[in-house]
Amino acid sequence: MQTLTPRVYWAQRHKEIYLRVELSDVQDLDVSIKEHILHFTAQGHGAKGSNEYKFSLEFLEPVKDKPVFKATQREVNITVQKVESQWWERLTWQLKKPVFLAPDFDRWLDESDAELELKVKEDQTTKISMESRVPQDHFHNLKRGYLFMYNLVQFLGFSWIFVNMTVRLFILDSFYDTFHSIADMMYFCQILAVAEIVNPAIGLVKTGVIPAVIQVVGRNVILFVIFGSLEEMQNKAVVFFVFYLWSMIEIFRYPFYMLCCIDTEWKTLTWLRYTIWMPLYPLGVLAEAVAVVQSLAIFNETRLFSINLPWPLRMSISFALILQIYLVFMFLGLFINFRHLYNQRRKRFRTKKRKTN
Repeated sequence: MQTLTPRVYWAQRHKEIYLRVELSDVQDLDVSIKEHILHFTAQGHGAKGSNEYKFSLEFLEPVKDKPVFKATQREVNITVQKVESQWWERLTWQLKKPVFLAPDFDRWLDESDAELELKVKEDQTTKISMESRVPQDHFHNLKRGYLFMYNLVQFLGFSWIFVNMTVRLFILDSFYDTFHSIADMMYFCQILAVAEIVNPAIGLVKTGVIPAVIQVVGRNVILFVIFGSLEEMQNKAVVFFVFYLWSMIEIFRYPFYMLCCIDTEWKTLTWLRYTIWMPLYPLGVLAEAVAVVQSLAIFNETRLFSINLPWPLRMSISFALILQIYLVFMFLGLFINFRHLYNQRRKRFRTKKRKTN
């Protein structure tokens, strides 16, 4: 009977080599390793029908001489342990790849992805070990319930704002009196948003404190100082655009976090949460900057919030000057938060590159 070579697919990790032999109905299977050369012999059904199939592979680096193999109805799976945990640039000692050998794309990872997989496994092992020693968090469900309710209330609040402002835009065709209609709900939502600084500060959620401070403080300055304290600003069109852009971002962000609290993911919502901010966040900061610029003349004229220093300085610090300095920090905060959000998006939608040869 003619001896033939089967089709063999391979992939690697830092510690193992995976081989998948395309051979069904295997009998008389023999797999051994001698002097770092794998020898395979079996009777089975392959590309050339039922025959005896065999092949040998001399590995690039030393391997352990006890391979683990298992035959199924459709293939033979072989796992070979490397002597040293390292990444090989190719599988075989010979430079030219054997014609019967091909990458196993179902299991293929490049070196960086394999390192990430190894780190995840190590982290999981460490986590399991730590969890066995660390007392169980008896308040876990209570914390998740609190976070779910917080995000639900914020979602309902900003949804109310968004719907009402959409009606005003397309039906009432009026947005100059936005502040008097929407301000109370916006006050409520933005005061409640202070929890987004407290939650990461006390370790309730694993997010950065600084990005939360930049967003919450920045919005509250616009809402309470620029709009809330100046009646002249409350009837300006910029109020509508600021409120509308804020609500458009939040109606996707808060329901995403709600679903996270119950270990549920809606892919469309996830994509919107990590994408919609890209045009809306810079536009929102631009609208806030316009509001600050429009308020400068009013603060200069009224001297509201200006500081009169006592003797012997005898000088006054105009609040309008402070706002001009604040404008610079506003765009610095835009850069910091934009980079933070972009890194979050890149990690969330990280693509794995496959090696083709």
